[in-house]
Amino acid sequence: MPTLIPLSKGPLQVHAIFKLAVAFPVVVAALATASPARAQGTAYVSSEKDNALTLIDVQTLAVKGTLPTCKRGRHLQLMPDRKLMVACTDSNAADVIDLASGKSVRRIPLGAEPEAFDISPDGKTVYVSNEDEAEVSFIDAASGSKLKAIKVGKEPEGVKISADGKTLYVTSEVASLVHVIDVASAKVVKNIPVGKRPRRIAITADGKELWVTSELDASVSIISTASHSVTARLAFTVKGVRSEDITPVGIQMTRDGKRAFVALGRANHVAFIDVAGRKVTDLVLVGKRAWNVALDKAEARLWVVNGLSDDVTVVDVAGAKAIKSIPVGRVPYGVVVVE
Repeated sequence: MPTLIPLSKGPLQVHAIFKLAVAFPVVVAALATASPARAQGTAYVSSEKDNALTLIDVQTLAVKGTLPTCKRGRHLQLMPDRKLMVACTDSNAADVIDLASGKSVRRIPLGAEPEAFDISPDGKTVYVSNEDEAEVSFIDAASGSKLKAIKVGKEPEGVKISADGKTLYVTSEVASLVHVIDVASAKVVKNIPVGKRPRRIAITADGKELWVTSELDASVSIISTASHSVTARLAFTVKGVRSEDITPVGIQMTRDGKRAFVALGRANHVAFIDVAGRKVTDLVLVGKRAWNVALDKAEARLWVVNGLSDDVTVVDVAGAKAIKSIPVGRVPYGVVVVE
């Protein structure tokens, strides 16, 4: 292969390009379409105090701006149409943001004190936990109208819909339960006792297990989706940290379901977990009160939101090592990486 050198606009260089294209068409095509080693993209971080999202360039890891949103932004998630939805607890609504223009395009009423939500696979329904009402609401994504409301345990939080859209799982912090809801009938069909103060839910790639973090039990409960019963419990320990300060909340799994990552709250660490082996393989020190986590598209970097140090720590997954902590808004809550 010939050595490539920087080209200017002169006729000799143009001629050289032509000759190279004739001799090595595949090489030239690859050069024309080559992307940087790390894909371009943006991480969006919500803030409970600033009514704005912080935007971070995923390649340079530099803050590139902020985006105003509604009051007390918390959970945020991409919609099937690639718009970004942000639950704003003090606005009792979701802000829908067009990422291409960087502008809010509409607000969707979510009921009182919305915190977490999930979206049906077809994008038509938003399932949201209403903390003060001890309800889960079904919201029509197009009209914003409330379709149904289901009573659950006090202070519901984590919300997760199954891949087929037929079953909804919701945690109740006070009752220490996972509610299993049949979507078609809008009824609770089972209540599953788990560790104290359950927060967030992940579903394995094969759909056979739920992993539920319990903030005041320093653990994850592993639930069979076939029997809707707890089959295992994974407890966390961090050297030099009291068990009551290990407060797991956010959880994320790789697409193949082989690894899980759990933010350990006041323990200021994130745990790397071998899912099949049910064991912690690494603990990475991050910022204060690690709250939520998200992976980039390549699953090469883990983004950890630190609620009490007002920053986000980016972790190299292969090396299990923190790369950089980036200051963001006050009391950051969630992060979505868009590439």
